[in-house]
Amino acid sequence: MSVPTLSRRAKVVIGAIAVLLVLFTAIGTLTNVYVDYLWFDETGFTEVFWTELQTRALLFAVAGVATGGLTALAIYLAYRFRPTFRPMSLEQQNLERYRQSFEPRRTLVLTSVAVVLGLFAGFTAQGSWETWLQFRNSTDFGQTDPQFGLDISFFVFDYPFYRLLLSFGFAIVILALIGSLLTHYVFGGLRLQTPGQKLTSAAMVQLSVLLGLFVALKAVAYWLDRYALVYSDRGGLFTGASYTDVNALMPAKTILVFAAAVCAVAFFANVVVRNFRLPAAALVLLLISSLVIGVAYPAIVQQFVVRPSADQREADYIARAIESTREAYDLTDVEYVQYAQQETGEQVDPAAALAELRNDTETIPNARLLDPNVLSATFTARQQIRNVYGFPEKLDIDRYRIGGETQDYVVAVRELNSEGLSENQDTWINRHTVYTHGNGFVAAPANEVVAGQEGGEPRFTTRDLPTVGDIEVEQPRIYYGELMQDYSVVGAPEGAEPREFDLPEGSDGEGQINNTYGGQGGVEIGSFFRQLTFAIFYRERNFLLSSAVNEASKVLYVRDPMDRVEKAAPFLTVDGDPYPAVIDGRVVWILDGYTTSGSYPYSEQMELGEAATDALTGTGTTALPNETFNYIRNSVKATVDAYDGTVTLYEWDERDPVLQTYMKAFPDLVEPRDAMPTELEGHVRYPEDLFKVQRDILTRYHVSDPGDFYSQNDRWAVPADPTQDTQEPQPPYYILAQRPGDPQASFQLTSALNAFRRENLSAFVSASSAPETYGQIQVLTLPGNTPFRGPQQVQQSFITNNQVRPDLTLFNSAESRAVFGNLLTLPIGDNGLLYVEPLYVEGTGENSFPLLQKVLVNYGDRVGYADTLAEALDQVFGAGAGEAAVDSDDLTEDASEPADQPDAPATPVPPADGGTDTPSTPEMQQAVEAINDALAALETAQRNGDFAGQGQALEDLQAAVTAYQTAQVQAAQPAATPGG
Repeated sequence: MSVPTLSRRAKVVIGAIAVLLVLFTAIGTLTNVYVDYLWFDETGFTEVFWTELQTRALLFAVAGVATGGLTALAIYLAYRFRPTFRPMSLEQQNLERYRQSFEPRRTLVLTSVAVVLGLFAGFTAQGSWETWLQFRNSTDFGQTDPQFGLDISFFVFDYPFYRLLLSFGFAIVILALIGSLLTHYVFGGLRLQTPGQKLTSAAMVQLSVLLGLFVALKAVAYWLDRYALVYSDRGGLFTGASYTDVNALMPAKTILVFAAAVCAVAFFANVVVRNFRLPAAALVLLLISSLVIGVAYPAIVQQFVVRPSADQREADYIARAIESTREAYDLTDVEYVQYAQQETGEQVDPAAALAELRNDTETIPNARLLDPNVLSATFTARQQIRNVYGFPEKLDIDRYRIGGETQDYVVAVRELNSEGLSENQDTWINRHTVYTHGNGFVAAPANEVVAGQEGGEPRFTTRDLPTVGDIEVEQPRIYYGELMQDYSVVGAPEGAEPREFDLPEGSDGEGQINNTYGGQGGVEIGSFFRQLTFAIFYRERNFLLSSAVNEASKVLYVRDPMDRVEKAAPFLTVDGDPYPAVIDGRVVWILDGYTTSGSYPYSEQMELGEAATDALTGTGTTALPNETFNYIRNSVKATVDAYDGTVTLYEWDERDPVLQTYMKAFPDLVEPRDAMPTELEGHVRYPEDLFKVQRDILTRYHVSDPGDFYSQNDRWAVPADPTQDTQEPQPPYYILAQRPGDPQASFQLTSALNAFRRENLSAFVSASSAPETYGQIQVLTLPGNTPFRGPQQVQQSFITNNQVRPDLTLFNSAESRAVFGNLLTLPIGDNGLLYVEPLYVEGTGENSFPLLQKVLVNYGDRVGYADTLAEALDQVFGAGAGEAAVDSDDLTEDASEPADQPDAPATPVPPADGGTDTPSTPEMQQAVEAINDALAALETAQRNGDFAGQGQALEDLQAAVTAYQTAQVQAAQPAATPGG
């Protein structure tokens, strides 16, 4: 059968197309690499670029040459020792045409096989560059595993590399075996259908050696499998070697090592013996042994020895898992405090909490009323200034010391938002050379709002353009931020007219002041070659044609702070919530970098993205990659200067062996911790994603007794976010509060924990962000015999309250909607937990934004609902309880302001669950009945669409509430005491 040939013209056309494809691919790849290099050169991290590139190239070359070369060598040897004479048979006649096609092209075919396999293996191997660097620069942990007595570094750094080598060894042997078999078959060394001898001597020798290598590698695999038992999940409830693994499977693996070694020797001996009976018998014995002692025997031990008394048999191994998991997730020094209970174990009386509350000077004054997850639209409405500016979907919480007092603030930077450009603004010139940066820092105290009829807004203490306020900002321009995904071309020759929009000008804000970027950031593109490079990279001809690109121009790219840190330190996983801070007059982004590993022995495996997800993930925060891990450290604090993009990495965890290993690989990348400025250290926060991982681990591993851990009778759970219609976990919240045992308030990250599959509260976790106590995790454990309310139950008590329910009905109308803010949990002294939740109202119009209207408070079975936190506290604890709240004088200041509408007033009424603040009297009971009747009438009128009935019901409700207030005051007067 003749093979069709191509014409000369067709060959030329196909060749030209192939050359062009290769050329374009090469130019694109080289351009990408060069632009990458320019970024590293600009930021001063060329060490990272070259180290990663050289490591990838080394692994690519070694794996490619080894895989392609050895496979090609095996094929060549099979061809070289092909039989000169082949018996005439139908099988050999059918193969003859393949031999005739292969013979004149054997060099090309062999080279092609080697290149294709080498490229595939090289691309696969170069992705493991971090595995090689960890092995090459490994650092001891100073701790040994309890089973093998080896330093933990063997499992974290060495073992993954040995497994990588073993996988490539198997791949090479299998490819060589397949190539040899095919070659021997085609050239007659292997005869499947021909009578007589099936294999030539040369084929038998080569196949025996390859099979012997395969089985020898299997022996190595069995040996390494012994160490892999530290990651076993046979125990079910815990990770690591179980009773069955140690007492049944480990001896079996050791026996199989010797069995595989004997089998390998039998195959190698076949080079001399040249009879497959002996190695075949050894291989069958190995297979049977692996099934009997490697599978069946451990299963029998598990079923008949372990399972009947698993809690006792597994006790020692559970203890190992608890200790290792706590160590791997940095939870060895957690402080557990028995909270809200007397020596008898009974819950204390609320009167004791009232005494604590009235004496509180730290927690209540700092109780946060502004929710950074809700107020982005409010910041935009009041501080956007121009349409080209914007704020992230989620704002941030930080603290500043102003006037000698530490105060937490909701903070944000006024970033450039290219998506906000109007249609006539959205040209290449405007998008990339005129609107290049944001401007300004905005901050509002987290515990204050503007009072009065038009109140409910944040009280911006740092604001406007130019930036003014109590936080001094010397360089307010924002060239790097979370909203900046486009590149910008900046810079101009000396004396040229500025073209970058910088500030609105004039009282009407219609004019503008322009500016020329003068920072160190950006890649210079003054030469034609670089302009051509970026024209190819961005596929944009204006780099070559536009007059806005000149000899002094720079390109700013990779402008998101997370992207910059991850690019500068590719071995770090960066927390999904960067936040801005003003340090020495400059705006910088602060980020947390994690080192992780999936190879820590006996530690529970988790999925990083899943463990760090909560109800707000993806809403202004970035989800972490969903990679498997079982070790994590917040090893690096990073900053990105918002003006010039400078990336600085600080060694935060000086005891982390993983970071120390990478610091050996990149010696000048990370600065020592003592190089961090003191002012910056005062703004570091305990990272949210790490905290979410740790609280998840604490739900199970707070238990120290193996028997209790096995029975799972004291397991906790992260509650779902009660303020949203979701089953995703409630986010942790930053608060400024006083922890039990602390002398003063500290900035901390907190979370409530429920009982497992119940909505009752079991614990309250907090991690300190104060420099002197940073990282100290405290867990307040609540008595299990008292049903403390969890977040979901508290939220239900709010929305079903007789006073809250009608307001929610009014707020959720065609013109507005109610928005619940974060439900904060605040420890009050040593007695109990106070829940505080802001309630916002937002219009449904296009430019509407939420305003704080009410504050809800819960303590035990008592609910407070009022315009201010002070009033709400008074409702729960009695008159004077809210004096410590910052808004305690708001009503006095704004008493002259008229009410907007005849809504049900924010006055003390009995909570929905029956709690009372004052002794009940007949007048009060009569007023309560009138309130309930009015609420029922209001609900009926709303259901029937009876607007007149709704108005009458509201009037009745107003009168009933007034009557209740009067009766309550009269009942409380005899009990009043001076100073109460």
